[in-house]
Amino acid sequence: MSGGPDGEIGASLRYLSQRFSMPNEITKSTLNDIGTEELAHMEMIGTIVYQLTRNLSEEEIKAAGFDKYFVDHNTGIYPASAAGVPWTAAYIQSKADTIADLNEDLAAEQKARATYDNILRLADDPDVIEPIKFLRAREIAHYQRFGEALRSVQDMSDKKYY
Repeated sequence: MSGGPDGEIGASLRYLSQRFSMPNEITKSTLNDIGTEELAHMEMIGTIVYQLTRNLSEEEIKAAGFDKYFVDHNTGIYPASAAGVPWTAAYIQSKADTIADLNEDLAAEQKARATYDNILRLADDPDVIEPIKFLRAREIAHYQRFGEALRSVQDMSDKKYY
């Protein structure tokens, strides 16, 4: 449930943590806006996962390999990677170095997009495919916004930001 190293929880907490050390209002507001939006993405993913699992029979749970998760969480939403590894704060970075943090964020958005690409390759349910396509498009938009934020810092290169 969006709790892997490239998931929405990590993205949200990364951006909302990094915003405090940003040097200007453009970068602060970019990180705040995108970090908040990532929380909404987490809600969307949680809803999809819950809707897909809430009515599974015991046989379907076992056949899907969902039984170990089910034992600990039933069909509750618990932040973990697709491999079942629980979310950890070790997935995020916050260096208080504007250039390093924004480059980390650019990479994070591309990794999230790649994850959505992988989901789309496996999905066959239109009720999963359409919201995932939307989320994928938002990751691309976030990447563009982080690029703009990075350029705004580079354009102000006469100031010290680290």
